[in-house]
Amino acid sequence: MNTNKGLHGLSLKTIMIAGFVAVGLGACGQEESAAPTAPAPGLKPLSMEKGGMDQTGPYELVEGWFKPGIDGWDYPPTAVVVDNPDRIFVAFAGQHMTQPHSLMHTADGKVMEDRSTTSELPREEKQQLHQIVVLNGNGEIIEDWSQWNDVFGMPHSLAINPYDPERHLWVVDTGHQVFKFTNDGKEMVMHLGEKGVTGWSENRFNMPSSIAFLPDGTFLLADGYVNGRIARFAADGTYMSEFGSKGSGPGQFDLVHAITMDDQGRIYAADRRNHRIQVFDKDGTFIEEWPNLGSPTKVRVTEDQKLWVTDAQYTRFAKYDLDGHLLTYWGVKGDGAGEFDNLHSFDVDANGNLYVGDAWNNRVQKFVPKADADPDRLIGQQYFLPSP
Repeated sequence: MNTNKGLHGLSLKTIMIAGFVAVGLGACGQEESAAPTAPAPGLKPLSMEKGGMDQTGPYELVEGWFKPGIDGWDYPPTAVVVDNPDRIFVAFAGQHMTQPHSLMHTADGKVMEDRSTTSELPREEKQQLHQIVVLNGNGEIIEDWSQWNDVFGMPHSLAINPYDPERHLWVVDTGHQVFKFTNDGKEMVMHLGEKGVTGWSENRFNMPSSIAFLPDGTFLLADGYVNGRIARFAADGTYMSEFGSKGSGPGQFDLVHAITMDDQGRIYAADRRNHRIQVFDKDGTFIEEWPNLGSPTKVRVTEDQKLWVTDAQYTRFAKYDLDGHLLTYWGVKGDGAGEFDNLHSFDVDANGNLYVGDAWNNRVQKFVPKADADPDRLIGQQYFLPSP
């Protein structure tokens, strides 16, 4: 007779084994629940908001900010530069160019004619109005430098030399000229080139496009739409040297549209019609190219030593490390609020607000950083080499 039979006929040995197994499983369960939870797989979210398409990236649009105060405003902005958050310089094309097929208006807002498939009118019909204006922090025009309208061909880019305590305004004009004005616009203190006269020489240009400054007062001029060179000038405008030629090979340009420099003095050039960024050492020796861009219009090395690029073809802001690797981007094409058509220029004020020359939409748009914005996606202040 088996005396080790337990409850319901199960042997004592079977009950003991089941108990040990249950205790063991319970212990395993306690150990698993005490283990740290692994992070959820996947990409870091661009925003803590649900949904959306990241249309304006890390920024919120200030809707209705630009208030030119003129009915029928139809002037594409070619350049934006911030003096301070309540003084923003803007250059407009003065109706030398508009989006193909758009309407041309007179100064009082009346339709003058339908546009052709080009964006150019005969020169005698071009309007020279509101070419340099100053906006306040509310987007209102507080100065219109119309006293200089006759000297310009078409202002293309604006700059303030960061090493200049008087903060003169520089105007690079695709009418083959470069100007330096007092900050209030009352005096022209330098004029290089000659309106309507083209050339490739020490004081002759062919549609120059951009400028960059060095601590000793010398400056680099991208020349530009037709010529394929970057020229160096002394602080007083004396020609010093140049590099580059017309073409598509290394060190050649087909519309060198904008330039900037990093902390090593390397020069980054937006070679627009060659769809690339080119990199040179401080003396102009070719280093490398970053291919496969669309139509790069503006380049800026920021204080974190990253390169921001605006691309008119892909309608986006793009951030690269200085080895040319794409880090992030944002931007949407269109004519709605916060959208762009021909990203041509931008600048950032001391508060981190972004101002965008939205050329074919004939407006300047202002954006402010979102409260939860990833700081690595915000466009920082432009880097400038330290003064000696």
